[in-house]
Amino acid sequence: MKDRLTDRWSTYESFYVDLYDKKVADIVITNHAKSRWLDRVESERTGYEDIAAFMWECLKQDRIKSYYRNEQDVYLIDEDLVFVAEFAESHTETDIIGNPLHKMIVVTFLGRMSETIELRDLKSYYSWLRHSRRMTLVKNSRRK
Repeated sequence: MKDRLTDRWSTYESFYVDLYDKKVADIVITNHAKSRWLDRVESERTGYEDIAAFMWECLKQDRIKSYYRNEQDVYLIDEDLVFVAEFAESHTETDIIGNPLHKMIVVTFLGRMSETIELRDLKSYYSWLRHSRRMTLVKNSRRK
């Protein structure tokens, strides 16, 4: 989903929004992200276009922030909705100077911190998940 903007007569520049050091010109929603959106975020507007339009509005309004300062793959929308995104350079789009623009690939939506308290500290949440899965595997191997 893209927007086009004309600054002057006969000068067309690809529309992009700055997100830290990335210039986002396109948003790609994965199938997994769409299914997680349906499960964890909203059940009414669930199309790819709906999700991408929501993401564009959040980008334009500067509502997306990094979850951790050093890591740039987990992001927050309105200090509540947690999602994972990757970035890839667009091979077809550049800014007016010729610098490459980026595609933001939304990998998954983890949920809302207001509903899932564990999302407040992702590192401990993921370590707990790994530990609980490991313990389940140990228990299952003991039974055999």
